[in-house]
Amino acid sequence: MNAAATPDLSALLESLVPLIRDAGQVIMDIYATDFDVTKKGDDSPVTQADGRAEAVILAGLARLAPGIPVVAEEAVSAGNIPDVSDRFFLVDPLDGTKEFISRNGEFTVNIALIEQGRPVLGLVYAPAIGRLFGGVAGQGAWLEDAQGRRAIRCRAVPAEGLTVVASRSHGDETALDAFLGGRKVASRTNAGSSLKLCLVAAGEADLYPRLGRTMEWDIAAGDAVLRAAGGRVTVVADGADLRYGKPGFDNPHFAAAGL
Repeated sequence: MNAAATPDLSALLESLVPLIRDAGQVIMDIYATDFDVTKKGDDSPVTQADGRAEAVILAGLARLAPGIPVVAEEAVSAGNIPDVSDRFFLVDPLDGTKEFISRNGEFTVNIALIEQGRPVLGLVYAPAIGRLFGGVAGQGAWLEDAQGRRAIRCRAVPAEGLTVVASRSHGDETALDAFLGGRKVASRTNAGSSLKLCLVAAGEADLYPRLGRTMEWDIAAGDAVLRAAGGRVTVVADGADLRYGKPGFDNPHFAAAGL
């Protein structure tokens, strides 16, 4: 499969499932050890799990989808930034490194395919809790866990109000309170990494506002799953759908919501 050919997204998604599980196993093998933590140039933490999982994913994508550029977090950090066009992968090999370090299980492996600025395919795997989320634009989303695979869909907001999920490691309560002002909120909970987007996709939450800095690879796969499940990720400033392939790959403040 090259960059010019139109991929069969459903088939591509299925071919990526063993790959993302392999990357998750690499992470879990390191998770079971007394691993070292270092700092990147932006002072964010990184472990050997990040680099090893990314190497597994990059090798797999080169085999399964040669010719499609890959923007991967650790490669970008090292200065390896490919030219991206209308179609490219976004990869975060370990989203929620702080959750990984604190050993709360809420970290994920993320692979997304972007076409024309939109996430059209996504896989989000949380290996420590055994949950794999997948989705393809126009074809629906699913969750695979110990009970097997089942379709997921965003829910209508219950009469009692919104279930709001926020970042466990990057919370700004004042900004969140202001954003939620005037909305009927039934409960607020915290979760790590891109799981928050998937909780909205699965109808386990209704709204995830992110009023802080994120990078495209942090959320693209979760965004793809959410869109496939009937939700949206919109820019807080203007309500437009979030786009990908932006200069620098950083995101504005956004809100992920269901139906």
